[in-house]
Amino acid sequence: MAGVNKVILVGNLGKDPEIKHLDNGKSVATFSLATNESYKNKDGEKVNQTEWHNIVAWSPLAEIIEKFTKKGHQIYIEGKLTTRSWDDQNGQKKYTTEVVVRDITLLANGTNPNRPPEHTIDDAPHYIKEGAGNIEIPEEDPDDLPF
Repeated sequence: MAGVNKVILVGNLGKDPEIKHLDNGKSVATFSLATNESYKNKDGEKVNQTEWHNIVAWSPLAEIIEKFTKKGHQIYIEGKLTTRSWDDQNGQKKYTTEVVVRDITLLANGTNPNRPPEHTIDDAPHYIKEGAGNIEIPEEDPDDLPF
């Protein structure tokens, strides 16, 4: 049986995405995504825990992320975990683990619904990513959200 490497996250962008446009015409978007969890500890106190995830998206999803997301926006992503390594300036081996995005759904424009976005979710195209999935734009009904 083959292995499965699938990550599903719903969270808020921790900062505006960084976009690099490469010489070959492709783009890559990198950003941090915060997911939150609440639970009660053994003393019955509510604890809020935030996890930060490093996210990478390649063309054509990078262009969608560039145009329609900003710090604080809530998104749903599906992707896979990847770990890469490099040698720093001192020759020390460094590692990072990232989620490489395969699918994205734009959910909300941050925690302040009165903040006017540069682009609204309704402006986003219904988009099918070549060979990897699609971008879905949720309808007005919140029961249609994927969680």
